[in-house]
Amino acid sequence: MMDRILIVEDDKILADGIRMTLMQGSYEVDIADSLKEAREKLNDNQYQVVILDRNLPDGDGLEFCRRYRESCQTPVLFLTGRDREQDEIDGLGAGADDYITKPFRIGILRARVEALIRRNRTPSKYHFGNLVLDFEGRIYRKAGAELQLSRVEQELLYLLISHTGQTLTRDQLISRIWDCAESVDENTLSVTVGRLRKKLEVPYIQTVYGIGYRWMAE
Repeated sequence: MMDRILIVEDDKILADGIRMTLMQGSYEVDIADSLKEAREKLNDNQYQVVILDRNLPDGDGLEFCRRYRESCQTPVLFLTGRDREQDEIDGLGAGADDYITKPFRIGILRARVEALIRRNRTPSKYHFGNLVLDFEGRIYRKAGAELQLSRVEQELLYLLISHTGQTLTRDQLISRIWDCAESVDENTLSVTVGRLRKKLEVPYIQTVYGIGYRWMAE
């Protein structure tokens, strides 16, 4: 099942742009253009992240976040034009997990969303044979010896393990790992997979020819 994200934003062009970008990373994305619609969608669906504006037609997202946090621990990321220091303090104080001000870089937003999903997902620690992989602590060991993994290798490994048994296409992996996916070709992904296989020295990363890769380990 794909992770699902709710965007609460009344600027339709902006909301659609964010939605298209996140869907390229294999997320399901819904949009609500008011707090009323957001409440309805939250009642009917389960989300992994809520991206929330402050200025909405029927109220301030700040109070909405405060009340929502009383009953739900789903990560909330404020995306708003309110850029004063006190605004950010108020947002985090209301229970938000992150705060980004407009204008913003779409790659940064996507990275923050993925970080929130990783942080909220359980488990974050995996054991495979002599491998111990702690994604929250960013500690990776093989037979007790620490493995040095680059940021890209960590992202690739986590994506594969968190979708064990599921084939992830090359396009899905590229769009989820690299901020500027349009400048990354399939050879870059192949090289990264090869380096990761060499470091792990396990047969768990399988190539699905013509499609992508999958993690297969008990």
